[in-house]
Amino acid sequence: MLIQILTKINSLNEFIFAPVDNFIEKLPLADWALDAICDSIHLIPFLFFVFLLIEILEFYYADKINSALKKTGRGAVLVGALAAIFPQCGFSVIASSLYVKRIISIGTLIAVYLSTSDETIPILLATPSKAYMIIPIVWIKLFIAVLMGYFIDFVLGNRIQTVADSAVNQTEVGCCHHDIEHGSKRELIIHPILHTINIWGVILVITLILNYCLSNVEITRLINGGKFIQPAAAALVGLIPNCAISIGLTMMLIKGTISFGAVISGLLANSGLGLLVLLKNNDFKDTLRIIFILLLISIVSGMAINFFTGFY
Repeated sequence: MLIQILTKINSLNEFIFAPVDNFIEKLPLADWALDAICDSIHLIPFLFFVFLLIEILEFYYADKINSALKKTGRGAVLVGALAAIFPQCGFSVIASSLYVKRIISIGTLIAVYLSTSDETIPILLATPSKAYMIIPIVWIKLFIAVLMGYFIDFVLGNRIQTVADSAVNQTEVGCCHHDIEHGSKRELIIHPILHTINIWGVILVITLILNYCLSNVEITRLINGGKFIQPAAAALVGLIPNCAISIGLTMMLIKGTISFGAVISGLLANSGLGLLVLLKNNDFKDTLRIIFILLLISIVSGMAINFFTGFY
């Protein structure tokens, strides 16, 4: 149903933006720059539709998900991993805040981080021809997140404490500096518009860079020839707490300039803004331990995928 809607938007998109494309093509710019501008502009309607849908679902169901995460006990790893797959921009922030107060376990936190999709799903949905990639990415990330979450709790212990809801109510902000826990109906439209503008700007910059690189034969060969180190490099970059990272990795996957295993490594390590909360409020040594575990799982997973799929 969703794919059919996006396909119809794509058909309407081509008709609406035809005059815009004609104008852009007359600009005195290199072909790689013209293609980047045209491609990114075409994504705007898709991005707004997807972000609007996400905002509506987040507004009506985020509180229920957060409540379930606090109360499910040993099932929190699975609940957290499933909830994090849904591309709401603040879930890793909330999970980090709950972990700092030891309301969820370290296994649950890492499961949330590993499962977090950030902007990957919206970007792939905004590119209907590549939407089929969502299923393998989601299932692989979810499987690794649940498996590793329970394993980590088994090895390190599931040490949590029960705290009244009033003790954990604090305002956290997500992308675009909006309240991720107490949003208003006014934001159902305003935030998708702001988020569309922000993400479109990042996509434009990244697409310009990628198109320039792809027009340079030597750079392209260097990228394609380094697949054995791509998972490690992607995981290190993925640690950067910024949505631009997941956008960049996804755009590189769409353009075929990075291996699938490397993309998985980068997306596993990319936990959105959650790490910032952890670095700010958690014990520093414990935070370093979490980062090390996250990085190790991400790199090993990416290398294993590349090995078994014949990318080496």
